[in-house]
Amino acid sequence: MNGSRLIGGLVAGGLATAALLAAGPTVSSAVPLPDVHTAAAVKALRLTLPSPSGPDDVGTVAVRLVDDSRHDPWVPAQAYRELMVSVFYPARDAAAYPLAPQMTPGAAKHFDASLGTPVHQGLGIKPGAADWGATMTHSHEGAPVTAGRHPVVLFSPGLGDPRTLGTTFAEDLASRGYVVVTIDHTYDASEVEFPGGRVEPFKLPLDGDPLETLKKVMSVRTADTRFVLDRLSTLPNGLGDAVDPGRIGMAGQSAGGFTALQALHDDPRVRAAADLDGTVGFDQSDGGPGLSPLAESGLRRPFLLMGSQASDHHTVRSWEALWDHSTGWKRDLHLRGSAHHTYTDLESLAPQLKVDADTGWIDSSRAVAEQRAYLAAFFDRWLRGRDDDLLDRPSPRYPDVTFVH
Repeated sequence: MNGSRLIGGLVAGGLATAALLAAGPTVSSAVPLPDVHTAAAVKALRLTLPSPSGPDDVGTVAVRLVDDSRHDPWVPAQAYRELMVSVFYPARDAAAYPLAPQMTPGAAKHFDASLGTPVHQGLGIKPGAADWGATMTHSHEGAPVTAGRHPVVLFSPGLGDPRTLGTTFAEDLASRGYVVVTIDHTYDASEVEFPGGRVEPFKLPLDGDPLETLKKVMSVRTADTRFVLDRLSTLPNGLGDAVDPGRIGMAGQSAGGFTALQALHDDPRVRAAADLDGTVGFDQSDGGPGLSPLAESGLRRPFLLMGSQASDHHTVRSWEALWDHSTGWKRDLHLRGSAHHTYTDLESLAPQLKVDADTGWIDSSRAVAEQRAYLAAFFDRWLRGRDDDLLDRPSPRYPDVTFVH
């Protein structure tokens, strides 16, 4: 079972979580992962990410953030919580700066070795199949940000996934004038590489009560998000002055979608949020005792649901409760033929590897274009006051997108 589909059926399809949580220490840092970087790896594919669709060049910086106000909740002996974030932004003079890799070398090596373990085994990708460290982004490391104040969108990945699997989303919004901050939730990501090459792997306890563990996951992620919001004004490379604190949104996939909606509920700084195929319940039945307080109280500010095949607010119990209890603007869009990882970089990478990787049967280029159009329209409407009517009715330009009423 794939770790990114954890958290009480955080996949909108309602996948059970008990199997992975009962998997014991097989995905903990105490068990060495196989070394697949042998001579056979020379044949590993070099993958490509889709180019951003907006008019701006994109810059990027990776930043280590340290929260001295709390012990790490997963490693209590650590007297602080540390995170890695990547910031993508509209850049000037970008050609003078090198392109950034999707994954840093240590993270790429660990990600590859973890394929086939319970954290990533549902992807169907074999270790050594791709040279993950050679996949380049379209973003230029350290390029100066364009002048002015820019709206901000935070991104939270699925449980077990690194922030780097949200690169396609981040680069596209940045090319349209947004500052996008992708967050690694340390120890619930498959790995996080810190400056100096230190790699911290997935360390969630898998031998306790799944319901309580998953509630803690969301509590930690919510605190991480609040901390990142607190630190936006301190971002380097001129970015602290370039972010507009009055125009902040958030998005996330799977558990990250739950995180985004929870941030919208809890923090008035977040004005709008998009949930990409993540339920808002804690248990495998996606309801009952695992129905979250968020679903029961609803939202008062704008939110967008984008679900995979057969997942909408009529079929997903926690989404139904959230929908019924929310009084603000809301949309539920169904992407026909999609699957859980359609909303990650794997939508573009899996076809190159000739595997499904839980990305459905929708045409990859169409899926990427449709996600980009509707997510940009959503954040443009609520963070920029630009309304192109795309969110008001179906469009013949995007035939796979269904409005769920």
